[in-house]
Amino acid sequence: MVQRITYRRRLSYNTKSNRVKKVRTPGGKLVFQYLKKRPTVPKCPMTGLKLKGVRPATNQEKTRLSKRLKTVNRSYGGVLSHKAVREKIVRAFLIEERKIVMKVLKAQGVKA
Repeated sequence: MVQRITYRRRLSYNTKSNRVKKVRTPGGKLVFQYLKKRPTVPKCPMTGLKLKGVRPATNQEKTRLSKRLKTVNRSYGGVLSHKAVREKIVRAFLIEERKIVMKVLKAQGVKA
């Protein structure tokens, strides 16, 4: 006869937060062991790309990780993707260039 297994906690529905696996104990019993939700790789808010070099971890796990596993050695490392950082730099450069051009045009307008 097949051994019946029951949940060990109160929640009795097969939800995402209630995932289990069957494990045989040394005593020969079959029991449920609860599985944790696995964290996802953080994504860039601007481009939506997965951030490379950043370990997927829950907030609790992140406190125990070293800085090397949480960031990348770049400005906005571990927050924005490389494409987003490049876009920010190019945009800032073009804005500055536009300011210079406007200043030159204004100076030429005064002379004429």
